[in-house]
Amino acid sequence: MKTLLITGGSGLVGSAIKNIHKNYDYNFVFISSKDFDLTSFNETKKMYELYKPNFVIHLAGNVGGLFKNMNNKVEMLEKNILINYNVVKNAYDYNVEKLIACLSTCVFPDNVKYPINEDLLHYGKPHSSNDTYSYSKRLLDIHCKSYRENFNKNFITIIPTNIYGINDNYSLEDGHIIPALIHKCFLAKKNNLPFIVKGTGKPLRQFIYSEDIAKIIIYILEHFNEESIIISPPEKDEISIEFIANIIAKKFEYTDKIYFDEKFSDGQLKKTADNTKLNNLLNNFFFTPIEEGLDKTINWFIDNYNVLRK
Repeated sequence: MKTLLITGGSGLVGSAIKNIHKNYDYNFVFISSKDFDLTSFNETKKMYELYKPNFVIHLAGNVGGLFKNMNNKVEMLEKNILINYNVVKNAYDYNVEKLIACLSTCVFPDNVKYPINEDLLHYGKPHSSNDTYSYSKRLLDIHCKSYRENFNKNFITIIPTNIYGINDNYSLEDGHIIPALIHKCFLAKKNNLPFIVKGTGKPLRQFIYSEDIAKIIIYILEHFNEESIIISPPEKDEISIEFIANIIAKKFEYTDKIYFDEKFSDGQLKKTADNTKLNNLLNNFFFTPIEEGLDKTINWFIDNYNVLRK
């Protein structure tokens, strides 16, 4: 049985893969930051030497929401460059058969014709709110492509849109938009305070449930060998932050206390992704509807509040 190593194994997507891994015939190894410090080349080398993986799904990174990206630019750049270099270089040194490295749609140019596709990744500057994180991920893409071109390595990049689901980081300051809003609404109701959403609520996003992307990544491991692919629901499923906030408030029965604080930045107003390549590969994959995915996520959040990441 071949070994499939997953960095970021305790994170949102890593946990989702763990939830479905028994359906697949691999020796799964889930690595978290508690196991190895991937910013260290020697620690990363020890990981490869210990497990000698046939395949690697690289999900680990220093990640966060809009305001973490804006306020910690040096950290977002340096830590991600170190992690990505160490994982990719050792994947080559240890002759990994296939590496899948995870990017994000935030790496795309800010001023670009929509919808964005895989060919537009490096065609202009990313939005200033997350530029250093974006450049670290663009460099990861270049690193993988260089190994494909020079050494014929099957190193590919996946570009998911906004992921949400159970086992997320629900930090009010550093979490992504959905987990942060869930936590904020929960506390607002508990303390009888306004549910404050930073910004106008007008930015548009495509959201994908974590278990959906887990299934898609394993399918890509087994069936896709091109340079890169966007993982996203179709354009028609693009929705506003305001819409998301209202679904969350409705779940908590707190719709009369929403307030949008427009003195805060909205970040990038839209980054509509074209999922044509994915749709052709998967033949109309059924994405979990946002209402259903949020219902599962919020129920899990309430049940696990005392132990979840926040």
